Amino acid sequence: METNDTYKTIIKASKEVLFKDKNSKFFGYAFPVSSEDNVKSILEKIKKQHHSARHWCYAYQLGTENISYRANDDGEPNNSAGMPIYGQIQSFDVTNVLVVVVRYFGGVKLGVGGLINAYKTAAQLALESSKIITRTINKTYLIKFDYKNMNKVMRVIKEKQLKIIDQKLELDCQIQISVRKKDSETIFEIFENLFEIEITELD
Repeated sequence: METNDTYKTIIKASKEVLFKDKNSKFFGYAFPVSSEDNVKSILEKIKKQHHSARHWCYAYQLGTENISYRANDDGEPNNSAGMPIYGQIQSFDVTNVLVVVVRYFGGVKLGVGGLINAYKTAAQLALESSKIITRTINKTYLIKFDYKNMNKVMRVIKEKQLKIIDQKLELDCQIQISVRKKDSETIFEIFENLFEIEITELD
């Protein structure tokens, strides 16, 4: 059974992109986000930056295994803005991402079809101008042991090329390691079977 333990995301905010249709301007942005608070503070900044705009529509997706998302039309006709933006997040297959499209109304109505196309295109341009990377889904473990067992633990860490996130090496030692999800059970068992070594999963 192959566990899918990778996901795609962006590492930094995209540059501003602009799509124009019948005098309306649509500015698109993509941001890496890790929480809803994160989303809120970015939206506040965008609203300040574009305080004279008419609509600030957005969609975001958070999470790697438990996905949560939201799409917001911000006053545009139902599903003409937020969902087309979210559709682009899905088609680029990225998560932990917020895409915002800011609209300045140009005096000519675009109709629902025109709006869908404009929001979709601005979102697509924003994601195309972002650097998308693949990351692994990792589990974090805490290993506790007496100093005298240090070599045993370090040998496994070195052999398996495990990533140490944090360590406290005193009389009683603690090491936090990050393990790729698909290897996590194997690694857990190795440590669990070592005499006088305690391993627990951190969330």
